[in-house]
Amino acid sequence: MNLSFPRPVAAGRIFERLANRARHLVPVVMAAMLAVLMVAPSAQADDTQRVVYHVDFADPTRYSATLTSINNLVNDSEQKLLDWDVHLVLVGFGIRFATDDPLEGTPYAADEALEERRSELAGRLQTLMNVRDVKVHLCDITRNEIGLSEDKLYDGIGLVGSGVAKIADLQRDGYAYLKIQ
Repeated sequence: MNLSFPRPVAAGRIFERLANRARHLVPVVMAAMLAVLMVAPSAQADDTQRVVYHVDFADPTRYSATLTSINNLVNDSEQKLLDWDVHLVLVGFGIRFATDDPLEGTPYAADEALEERRSELAGRLQTLMNVRDVKVHLCDITRNEIGLSEDKLYDGIGLVGSGVAKIADLQRDGYAYLKIQ
């Protein structure tokens, strides 16, 4: 049986060829790694709390719990040194919390429970908007349905064509959806 082994010189040439090929790959691999490192930190560096709250109910106690939840979220974000981007979308019965108008003759007319707490709830909402930068949106479909003038809304409340569409848009953009029960 005749076994032949490559000569040491031949093995050295094979290693040399592999090393040359690897040298050509190093810049490509390094460029790919650099690209990953440039993208990854930007995706992870943004720890902004993005939340949309949905209010379509009439209960002032439940609405109060929503305002408390928003405040707690912002406080927690501050303590963790995180940014926040919080939206409150009022739809249907939520219009009751966007105005001091009693909305008489509409399905959303203020009741005794709301009238007792209206001033307190309005003040808390204004604080969240003005001090905590919470964005508040009212469904313009709801407003038009009852013919409420825009000038009867609290300052700082923005109108959106459709409240549910605004919620869907925010969710598509990565906002967490919360509705207090």
